[in-house]
Amino acid sequence: MSEIQKETSSSRLQFFPVMMFAVIMGFSGITLAYKKASEVFLLPEIIYQTLSYITATLAVIIALIYLAKLFKYPSEVKKEIKHPVRVNFFAAISISMLLLSTVFHDYESIAFPLFVIGTGLQTFFTFYTITYWLNKNIELAHSNPAWFIPVVGNIIVPIAGEGFADIYLLDFFFSLGIFFWIILTAILFNRIIFHGMLAQKFLPTLAIFIAPPSVGMLSYLKLQGAYDMFAVILFNVALTFGLILLALIKNFYKIKFFISWWAFTFPMAALTMAIITVYEKTSFEYLTFKVLGYASLIMTSILILIVLIRTIIAVKNGEICVDE
Repeated sequence: MSEIQKETSSSRLQFFPVMMFAVIMGFSGITLAYKKASEVFLLPEIIYQTLSYITATLAVIIALIYLAKLFKYPSEVKKEIKHPVRVNFFAAISISMLLLSTVFHDYESIAFPLFVIGTGLQTFFTFYTITYWLNKNIELAHSNPAWFIPVVGNIIVPIAGEGFADIYLLDFFFSLGIFFWIILTAILFNRIIFHGMLAQKFLPTLAIFIAPPSVGMLSYLKLQGAYDMFAVILFNVALTFGLILLALIKNFYKIKFFISWWAFTFPMAALTMAIITVYEKTSFEYLTFKVLGYASLIMTSILILIVLIRTIIAVKNGEICVDE
């Protein structure tokens, strides 16, 4: 490798963003969606099994690259975790671990350590981010739906922790996530409606509004089992946000590619899982949910394929891992 190539490679490592863990979240989400579809729609298990290996491989690659950055450029990582916007993406690391724990839930020797470490990191990032918000002079312009990740992301813990943790501990994380979901939704709607639309780079994060009620419903069902009125409300709110995103689709046509496009992927996968789960919980009586489930699964699959291709192109063109 020439000196120029070494310098370029080193430079890219220096600016490798923590936001790249959103790739793992997206692939974990679609893997779990296909796993649910194999159970309910009887799709071939080979699909989600293949996706699970792809997801695990990507997770190892991304984690190793970011660890290399941490050891070689610790000051850059420090800058990220003290940045008013990027700080929110560190919880994507812990959420990725929790999602991987769920993907490999049948393999306790893999799933349990991932759950324990993921929950520990999620707890740290939650309280670190909250204290960061309280101690710093955060401007309203810094707010965006990525704020959901470090605090509302706690609602994933009960899903990953099924069979691994005490019910009261799982209830705690669910309660924490739901509480901050309500608060942050109000704050972010106020910011978007009265203080201007998000910057183009962060427009894809609007999709994150879909994730909390979708995952919240799935988490609630893990804790309670019954598809009761609260679960119905969570599901209908998720559908509403999905329709809002569809209504805003023209806003996304001309957006330049950013790594933030991965923000579309996990929320859509979560909504897909929620729809398929509702079809299952309603005893397969509502054909509409079956049609919606298939449609959402196909749309999400195409979406992830498009974003993956655009990411590969951006990497080849040197548009990712650059100083901003």
